[in-house]
Amino acid sequence: MRYTDIAIIGGGLSGSTAAAMLGRAGISTVLIDPHGSYPADFRVEKLSGHVQVERFLKTGIGESVLRRATFAGENWVARFGRLLDKAPSRQFNILYDSLVNAVRDEIPAGVERICAKAVSLSTSPERQKITLSNEETISARLVVLANGLNVGLRHQLGIARKVISACHSISIGFDVVPAGRNSFDFPALTYFSERPSDRIPYITLFPTGPRMRANLFVYRGFDDPWLRELRRAPAETLNAALPRLKRITGAFDIAGEIKIRPVDLYVNDASGQPGLVLVGDAFATSCPAAGTGCDKVFTDVERLCSIHIPRWLASDGMDADKIATFYADPVKRDCDEWSAAKAFDFREVSISMSPYWAAQRWARFIAWSVQGLLRPLGGAVHLEPNFLGHASSSSSSSSSSSRSSSSSSSSSLSSSA
Repeated sequence: MRYTDIAIIGGGLSGSTAAAMLGRAGISTVLIDPHGSYPADFRVEKLSGHVQVERFLKTGIGESVLRRATFAGENWVARFGRLLDKAPSRQFNILYDSLVNAVRDEIPAGVERICAKAVSLSTSPERQKITLSNEETISARLVVLANGLNVGLRHQLGIARKVISACHSISIGFDVVPAGRNSFDFPALTYFSERPSDRIPYITLFPTGPRMRANLFVYRGFDDPWLRELRRAPAETLNAALPRLKRITGAFDIAGEIKIRPVDLYVNDASGQPGLVLVGDAFATSCPAAGTGCDKVFTDVERLCSIHIPRWLASDGMDADKIATFYADPVKRDCDEWSAAKAFDFREVSISMSPYWAAQRWARFIAWSVQGLLRPLGGAVHLEPNFLGHASSSSSSSSSSSRSSSSSSSSSLSSSA
């Protein structure tokens, strides 16, 4: 049996970031994940916005990791085939597997990494026991469960899952290639839906290395025939849904595999469990279209590793009352509540036909247009637009996360993670 203070189960973005932070703090830590190198996975593909990037930098590893991303300092914003603004952006584009492997490179050598799967877990107020697929066992004071959407261990422990919204949104990713020319005119682009009936909030195009990547978000059921048509005839289906998009992009082809990922919104209740804490998607999912997943991950991990774990290790035991202080953390709770509210608000402003939400869409369109007109005047406005389509002042999360849906420009496909 191996002994450690902290055992992290899951080496995705949240687990690997936690391992890097705890290792740098000199805390005895083991990271358990079946993949020596994280495999290709369709999740986060960019980090953007002042607040989100600052949250990552607070972990202490962000600066090194972001050097490996493709930076876009300007993002074009368009709707109805009309360019509304050429907005300054703080956008770092990197595919999820590359992001996770870059984070793993920041894990100190003192953190033991075990390439195996955790097959069983028992908890107590003192020490936790993990049995691995290679028949090894680990004894830890605390287990950090960061294994994303995997449900086996949570079912084993009787942790209840509450589904808030089934198939809340669907994320679609693919590469795009300009037709008849070498490159696109824009550094990055966010194009908002032309009709609520298409159930598309927006499509975003951004460079990752030499490729131009597209993330399209839709609010449809996973068995919707529209998705089958997209797979069968992607260019024709996209053009029918966003007929004026090519006025901005020019002609382009869709290249390579189309990846489709539906997302359920749920929360897992592990509040009565001693010796175990859930972070990232293992605790609660977020809507990729609203782009708050990485905000939640970085908030969870930074608060847990900087504040709570050092306090917990300073005294004996690891009972449920100790763990409850993490779930009650006001910064974490504000971020969780803001993320959930934004998921539903963004869906409504994108597809609702009610007069209120129709007015909201036009207000955002006008705000974007005015900001684009004023920007060339040289500092007439100092606003940071977000993916809800309106201009908002950027905010800081140093003391608490903003619950407003306008607090940051968000990352595509951030589940998180």
